Amino acid sequence: MLNVNIGELMTHRAYLSPKTEGYVGRKRYSFSEMNQRVNQFAHFLQQENIQTGDRIALLCKNHEDFITAFFGAAKLGVITVPINWRLQTSEIIYILQNAEPTLLVHDVEFEEKIKEVLQHVPLKTVEAGDERFDAYIEPFPTAEVTPVSKGDDTILIMYTSGTTGKPKGAMITHTNLLAASLGMSHTIDWWFGDRFLSVAPFFHIGGFAPIITNVHTGSTVVLMADFDPIAVWKTIDEEKITTMMTVPVMLQYMLKVFDKEKMNYKSLRNITCGASPVPESLIRAYDQLGIPIQQVYGITEYTGAVSFWKKIMGQDKIRSMGKMVFHGNVKIVDPATNEPLPPNKIGEIVCSGPQVFKGYWKNEEETKKVLNEGDYRSGDIGKIDEEGFIYVIDRLKDMIISGGENIYSSELENVIASHPDVVEVAVVGVPDEKWGEVPKAFVVKSKSSPLKEEDIIQLCKKHLASYKCVKDVEFISQLPRNASGKVLKHVLKTKKAVH
Repeated sequence: MLNVNIGELMTHRAYLSPKTEGYVGRKRYSFSEMNQRVNQFAHFLQQENIQTGDRIALLCKNHEDFITAFFGAAKLGVITVPINWRLQTSEIIYILQNAEPTLLVHDVEFEEKIKEVLQHVPLKTVEAGDERFDAYIEPFPTAEVTPVSKGDDTILIMYTSGTTGKPKGAMITHTNLLAASLGMSHTIDWWFGDRFLSVAPFFHIGGFAPIITNVHTGSTVVLMADFDPIAVWKTIDEEKITTMMTVPVMLQYMLKVFDKEKMNYKSLRNITCGASPVPESLIRAYDQLGIPIQQVYGITEYTGAVSFWKKIMGQDKIRSMGKMVFHGNVKIVDPATNEPLPPNKIGEIVCSGPQVFKGYWKNEEETKKVLNEGDYRSGDIGKIDEEGFIYVIDRLKDMIISGGENIYSSELENVIASHPDVVEVAVVGVPDEKWGEVPKAFVVKSKSSPLKEEDIIQLCKKHLASYKCVKDVEFISQLPRNASGKVLKHVLKTKKAVH
């Protein structure tokens, strides 16, 4: 793999496509203009004596200041730590205390939250999200700085969601980011001249990874700080968007407000969607509009995309997560013995290749649990068929063992979710004296629905073997989630769901 500094991608793109529109934010920037901003921020960091290996934290939405800060820091080998701005103050404080950055770049709208944070973690701050950021960097020269780190040096710490405990900082290198970009751009339709709508948040790897790929491919990025489904369709029309990255809930909201008579989306070639499996019904609904959905299976510790499913791969594979990205490797192993399993045998998904992260920041114990001689143990249960298509079935920790039989919560959830009155569902294992564990469903039903526990149980019995069926159903008003939107199943197991 090329031993590059990832910040230099902006330098190279500015050289190759200086007048091409690179970013649409508060203003419109050519790649040359953005590279000048990047260099100004790098010179600002040098003045502040922020050096290679130091960290800067970004509490920012999707806008040009985030792009500027990341690439400027990268050129100097300064590590960027994006922070989920949806987190509670205490959670932000934990990440800052763990990462120990020397600078915090934050959006102006988070000013009150930052005041509280600074009482616990004294830091120099820079305001972003409006013209105040421009004022910080304007006095500095636009000349290039000398790149001082590359290859296997850490350049990004991306904190995982922490559904069962404190978030862990995944250390991602220059090489990881370049490999992930090559993998994406050589696997799905992502071309020079594309106009990419950036609405998936940058603090997630699914939102962040396209930052690199778009510079790499020379695509124009239209930045959207907040998701609004009507605004998305309007932007697709006005900016002639060709592709974008989403999560399933975004697709659902976009579909709800869709009006074929009022919305012009002819420029839109496809939509990539990840974070969780995309319901087959949703893929088909967009297909009827002439908008192909490209489904991605991604992992933070794999620097983003592991595999992609595209329509061209066949509708008979629509329930799969497609095939491994270019120059990646994946296998299925027995979780107990680590021995590789043959096609169609269910086991743990293990990934390898240049996308595998470096380890967890200041957490060698957790690193050793998931890294083994270049292999990353994903903790996901799945299988690979004879043609190489990957199927993700469940999380290993969410698998229910009842009377010696393995029950996959996702299989139950898919059946229950098929009922028209079910808004969302989560299935967990609860203790049982006879069977060890039995599956229990927590169901959010539509308002005024007469749905009863027995209806859910009978639905399961109709579609599944008896040992797999839920034995108990509890109706709740909403599922407990963390700031990233992931369901907190450990909370459900302790019966602390929101009623």
